[in-house]
Amino acid sequence: MKTPNQSSASRSLGSGRPATAWSPLRLPLFRALWAASVVSNIGTWVHNTAAAWLMTSLSMSPLLISLVQTATTLPIFLLALPAGALADVLDRRRLILFTQIWMLVSALGLGLLTLSGHVTPWMLLFLTFALSIGSALNAPAWQAIIPELAPGDDLHGAIALNSAGFNIARAIGPALGGLLVGAAGTASAFLVNSASFLGVVWTISRWRRTPRESRLPAEHIVGAMRAGMRYVRHAPVLASVLVRGAAFIVCANALMALLPTLARHELGLDSIGYGLLLGSFGAGAVAGALVLPRVRQKASLDLLVAGASTLFAASLTCLALVKNIFLLHIAVALGGGAWLVVLSSLNASVQATAPSWVLGRALSIHLLVIFGGMAVGSAFWGAAASFTSVRSAYLVAAGGMIVGLATGFRYRLASVGKLDLTPSMHWEEPVTVMKPRPDEGPVLVTVEYFVNPVRAPEFMDAMERLRRVRLRDGAIRWEIFVDSNDPTRFMELFVVDSWMEHLRQHERITVEDRKVEDLVRSFHLIDAPPRITHLLAKKFPLKM
Repeated sequence: MKTPNQSSASRSLGSGRPATAWSPLRLPLFRALWAASVVSNIGTWVHNTAAAWLMTSLSMSPLLISLVQTATTLPIFLLALPAGALADVLDRRRLILFTQIWMLVSALGLGLLTLSGHVTPWMLLFLTFALSIGSALNAPAWQAIIPELAPGDDLHGAIALNSAGFNIARAIGPALGGLLVGAAGTASAFLVNSASFLGVVWTISRWRRTPRESRLPAEHIVGAMRAGMRYVRHAPVLASVLVRGAAFIVCANALMALLPTLARHELGLDSIGYGLLLGSFGAGAVAGALVLPRVRQKASLDLLVAGASTLFAASLTCLALVKNIFLLHIAVALGGGAWLVVLSSLNASVQATAPSWVLGRALSIHLLVIFGGMAVGSAFWGAAASFTSVRSAYLVAAGGMIVGLATGFRYRLASVGKLDLTPSMHWEEPVTVMKPRPDEGPVLVTVEYFVNPVRAPEFMDAMERLRRVRLRDGAIRWEIFVDSNDPTRFMELFVVDSWMEHLRQHERITVEDRKVEDLVRSFHLIDAPPRITHLLAKKFPLKM
């Protein structure tokens, strides 16, 4: 069954050819957006290279230099959750178009200021921060449209291509940025970045997206944020992804945060040499993207992430101890490959386990953890290098990476299979004598089951799974009771904020959730379905 928001371009594949890693490129819209995004990401890496290098010219402070990375990542930490809510509530096409224009204007402004010679360290940080605001608002919506552009069996290929495109840009952009800075100055790099957004703006403006159909009004932003946090809190697979991602990224980000200082002040490299180092990181990431599908078939997700984290720790150790530039390029490339393996695996897990109605918010919370860790890590490792040295900070980061592997013992990553996350729409419309107002509530829903007491332990295990489903889909409280006078009679109760929120539950429940419901109902002894009631809270009038 196709989702209601699937684009016509996506539906046009239907050729019967088996899906491959490259099959999403047969879709014209995905192909055009993928190519435009690669160009845009190249421009972003040109900007990042130029901004970091410009700061080394404006200031000698390792802390101030590392704050360029913080300015790049902090907006995503601050805005990830509202951005995810916006991606699920607003039209994703219009949101992406707005953010792309915002970034174009921000990059253009920085380029013109630099060209005129009016840029200062704090002005550079401010405009880099402004540019990253657009990136923060864009990221969840961009990732959330991938299932629309490449649905079904092509989804995993599209996710991999999206990641590969980003890292192709990472391999090309820094070297190009170094060449531009060396040949024409930092202003030219910022202006090139501004122009790189034009392709995405043009392609998105021509996309006639079919919006997701719903008979209910859009959620309010605050309520949508609460719903997203509640979903992730009660989804164990997503919680494990977040913990493992945080354990990796805080220490891993030391590599990128301290690389400009290492390149200029420890190795004596120019802008081209620094750009080539960044290019090695990107090249390693591209290589990681190429080998990841094969490695994933032979190793569990836990082993894959643990092995890549260990490899990254080895890369950090080499940066701390090795002075040979050739060996350093190899170490940085290995770090790039390990980085891609870990983050791509975690991102794919989120994409495969979150349904469409909350996908933007789930991705945004994942991004919040990743980029929050990058922002905090950049400032921390910059401060550490200021008090000790760059190479000492790299050694400490490597040790922290190894210690972080201990999280894998408690927070296991589930093997992601093919989950059917399409809305099941099997809940019947509630039959009510009175017409509840949309904001009326809270609403108490009861479901009555009759279960053989001998099978009660099995039933309770199934109810635990159902509890997580109810809480993910909108319940703020859940309980299960047994009748003291009749041990066969069980009563499930859950509370939602309002009548409207309960109606949204009807649209949120997926085919996978229905399987859990069917398992619970298999314990029901009588032929008639479990009796369901809806109780509305009554407010007492105020007495004067």
